[in-house]
Amino acid sequence: MAWIGALGLVTVAGAGAAGGYLGLVTGAVPLDVGVGRRTRPLGPQTVDIAAPREVVFDVIAQPYLGRATRAMREKVTVLEQGSDMVLAAHRTPVAGGRLTATTVETVRFTRPERVDFRLVRGPVPAVTESFTLTEHESGTRLVYEGELATDLWRAGQWWGGLVAPRWEATVAASLAAVRQEAERRSGLR
Repeated sequence: MAWIGALGLVTVAGAGAAGGYLGLVTGAVPLDVGVGRRTRPLGPQTVDIAAPREVVFDVIAQPYLGRATRAMREKVTVLEQGSDMVLAAHRTPVAGGRLTATTVETVRFTRPERVDFRLVRGPVPAVTESFTLTEHESGTRLVYEGELATDLWRAGQWWGGLVAPRWEATVAASLAAVRQEAERRSGLR
């Protein structure tokens, strides 16, 4: 009969670990203990866009400050809005689309040269990011850079190693969409 108690304990521990993992992945249970913090860079990623800087800025800002398309409303929900900053929830499919990670971030706008993001809630304790827009040859150069932080020393470093590539891939897809829409709007291709 002792093995039944041990089996129950293992089952509860396994369920707890699975629940904790799902909570971290989806951003539902953020872990921010401030101990053993490690940081790693995100990017840089550079995209040259055949469109004026103001058009590129407007494409980036539209889901937050303007009327979002139906596709963007499925990905971004503005929770609070000010004149130059919003608090927004971002939804990203993970685990082959079987789960959705939700991050909450502040997004600050400095027209027309910069958009800054700061994580409030997500799968890691801290992320800061920026999109910097400069006039370049026949259009705009958009440079993405950031920093991702995790807690709990090597365990956090390992977790950051899992999160960062997915985070950067999501950003790369966003940059490609910004480029496509800005070039479509400007007709400069």
